[in-house]
Amino acid sequence: MKPGDNMRHSSSSIFYESCGEGYPLVILHGLGTDHRSMKAWMEPLFEKRTGWRRIYLDLPAHGHSSVEDWVKTSNDLLEMLLRTLDSLLPGQRFSLIGKSFGGYLAQGILFKRAELVDSISLIAPALHIKERTLPSRVVLESDEQLLASLDADIRTAFKTLMIVQTEQSLEAFLQEVQPGRLLANREFLTSDWRTKGYFFCFEPFAEERIYPQSALFLLGRQDAICGYRDHFELLKHFPHSTFALLDHAGHMLEIEQRILVQAHLQEWLDQLGKQHL
Repeated sequence: MKPGDNMRHSSSSIFYESCGEGYPLVILHGLGTDHRSMKAWMEPLFEKRTGWRRIYLDLPAHGHSSVEDWVKTSNDLLEMLLRTLDSLLPGQRFSLIGKSFGGYLAQGILFKRAELVDSISLIAPALHIKERTLPSRVVLESDEQLLASLDADIRTAFKTLMIVQTEQSLEAFLQEVQPGRLLANREFLTSDWRTKGYFFCFEPFAEERIYPQSALFLLGRQDAICGYRDHFELLKHFPHSTFALLDHAGHMLEIEQRILVQAHLQEWLDQLGKQHL
């Protein structure tokens, strides 16, 4: 680890890895993996940057974070995260990056702590929408011989998540996503939380709610898991926002279009740094 990097466990049973020192950037991964799925491709963005503290959290029931007995809904998951952030960054301003379900929880954090959040970046986020508008499922590249060689569980997950099913994307999947899949609390993730408690009891983007924070939205044109059409509604809630729809990319656009995703985040970080560093 570099100087300033460390690991901690918070009192609220949330594990996180903190890298660097300075302005806080809170980073939330997607469902069923852990913080390494974000850290692997985000840390290169900071090789030539100083003054940033990257806080990679394991969501409750993921990685090394436990899920407490009273947690039954996404409201409860959000409460665990808020308690952690209130303890970790008491009264401090910060910015958020959230991927997929982590992006949904990031919306909840913004709603509950809007006075402390300077900016938000959402990558293929889940939304507060029960009927998603999704494009047809497509596979743009596939190596059938490679797929046939995989363990059945890995093959199913890889084929479900990826629309570019090549050796290169598999390597990234195995290094960045699969390790967290092995630690995920599948008992909780397959419980009735998914059907009865997935949605917040509040609407993060109520019709009249306008957020002055800058925002970056990155979506995959072929994302058949969270889609992209519903996300255009976000623009009216964020007057200062950038919306990028990436072709040749599904739900795992950070793997399938990594260079473009990193380029957009570089620009977002540049603008954020001018204001807060």
